[in-house]
Amino acid sequence: MLQCHHLIDAKDGTYEKLLLASVLMTAALSAPAFAADPLAGWNDNKPQSLQSLKAPVRVGRTCGRPGAVHAVRKCPPCPLVQSAEKGSVDMVGIALDTSDNIGKFLETNPVSYHVWRYTGADSRNFMKSYGNNVGVLPFSVVEAPKCGYKQTITGEVNEKALTAAVNAAKEKCK
Repeated sequence: MLQCHHLIDAKDGTYEKLLLASVLMTAALSAPAFAADPLAGWNDNKPQSLQSLKAPVRVGRTCGRPGAVHAVRKCPPCPLVQSAEKGSVDMVGIALDTSDNIGKFLETNPVSYHVWRYTGADSRNFMKSYGNNVGVLPFSVVEAPKCGYKQTITGEVNEKALTAAVNAAKEKCK
């Protein structure tokens, strides 16, 4: 068993390595929780971020396990995006599930927008970072970054409510 005084007296740099590891761990723990979104493409694991979406209005719809029967009802395909002016709204679905389950769900329930997978370890803080302080699923975020508009809709959302939120974002940023 290695004792503390042996570490301090070690000639191989062990003490310095432990000190560096301690400093790095402290820095990592004090960094903002979401410097980058903990998101990835569901099938390619490529890192993704809502900030990378380029349209003036972006919509992120976050659902729980998409393979669950209730998820189909709560996060159905969205006609809003299918009929939106090209380039004016970017929409992405975010699933809190495994790639395998997402793939199985999409085989029988195809959607017209990109689907990403939450890859982080603290979904509660992820939801809070997008205004979902309650932690309920599903939830949607409508953002217009140019003017700082952001609206979070918790619970089920229908096309009418989502369209109203997108229109409010567009109006705010004229």
